[in-house]
Amino acid sequence: MSLKETLKQKIEAHRPRITKLTKEMGKIIIDQVSIDQCIGGARDIRSLVTDISYLDPQEGIRFRGKTIPETFAALPKAAGSTYPTVESFWFFLLTGDVPTQPQVDEVVKEWKTRQGVPSYVFDAIRALPRDSHPMVMLSVGILALQKDSKFAGFYNSGKFNKMTAWEYVYEDAYDIVARIPIIAAFIYNLKYRGDKQIAIDPKLDMGANFAHMIGQSEQYKDVARMYFILHSDHESGNVSAHTTHLVHSALSDPYYAYSAGLNGLAGPLHGLANQEVLGWIMEFQKKLNGAAPTKENVTKALWDTLNAGQVVPGYGHAVLRKTDPRYMAQREFCLTTPGLKDDPLFKLVAMIFETAPGVLTEHGKTKNPWPNVDAQSGVIQWYYGVKEWDFYTVLFGVGRALGCMANITWDRGLGYAIERPKSVTTDMLEKWAAEGGRKLS
Repeated sequence: MSLKETLKQKIEAHRPRITKLTKEMGKIIIDQVSIDQCIGGARDIRSLVTDISYLDPQEGIRFRGKTIPETFAALPKAAGSTYPTVESFWFFLLTGDVPTQPQVDEVVKEWKTRQGVPSYVFDAIRALPRDSHPMVMLSVGILALQKDSKFAGFYNSGKFNKMTAWEYVYEDAYDIVARIPIIAAFIYNLKYRGDKQIAIDPKLDMGANFAHMIGQSEQYKDVARMYFILHSDHESGNVSAHTTHLVHSALSDPYYAYSAGLNGLAGPLHGLANQEVLGWIMEFQKKLNGAAPTKENVTKALWDTLNAGQVVPGYGHAVLRKTDPRYMAQREFCLTTPGLKDDPLFKLVAMIFETAPGVLTEHGKTKNPWPNVDAQSGVIQWYYGVKEWDFYTVLFGVGRALGCMANITWDRGLGYAIERPKSVTTDMLEKWAAEGGRKLS
């Protein structure tokens, strides 16, 4: 059975659950909202639904119910690798089923038929100033593909049917996840390699092909596979995932929706953070004046940072209250990779990991003193020669497309409504605060 046929069965089996919850149990209260949540970015308000992933404060991300180690262990591996292909993970995200090898082979084959990018997309990117941020280029590249949107064509045909609309979102979503690594590699070569482009190798899976197209080593193929899977999804409340869902809820097609999601990802409080963390680590390295990192000198440098009123980038998370499992997965890769585990920059990151949680706990102003994914990811890219910091968020965007596209495919499959929360005024909040709360009718 093909991926699309499998997904169709899953969606049709899931729809009655949503109908029952809405019609029979829709008035059951599942949460309350406080004034600080209302003002503070809707933090922790349970008002989004996704079955693709869930972020547990203590356990970290689960993809379709599986932890990161469980996911890596369960999925079929790329040839000659201990890591699964991105294509097998795409099947898993969409369906919740661990694919068989024949199913993976079918997805890999389908992926290759979709990865051709029209030349006008490259022309649009080339027309931008060469010093444009690569995230601008990526967003423009995705938006340039919009004219061929199958979902937009279906809507404009006059034959729109909400029960089958997901099939056209699926087509666009599949095209986007297949094409975005090609566009990203083009941007890298355009900006940093004198526009020396490398053609697609039709024999390679997605992660390996990306490594090939940016002129990387054999070992980097596993870096790409790992990186894109780890950055794929983080439930629906983060900016890139939520923005994609929000824009698509207006029935904007996946190209409009993910271009918007990428623009959110480009923010320094979201995807741009990995770039900023690496810069901070390098400045931190200078503070050691060439000395090898030890608990003593790293502790002193951390306290100097905090006492100067600065933060420790890469530590803390809006939801997590333990070390980010994505950090640990990348740390494990470093520790088991000859050369990388002895890299001076990784040794510093490892010593900060051993030291920073205790310093931050003693400092007392950080809810979560543990590292997140950004504390580790830039170091790996740097080691393999991808030293252009402003490209790191593009790598994030390639991976995040997987989760965002899987989510909006299911959004349409289940017919979720346009998102339209209700806002209130400051006067209302002050009135309700004085009255001890809003009086509900």
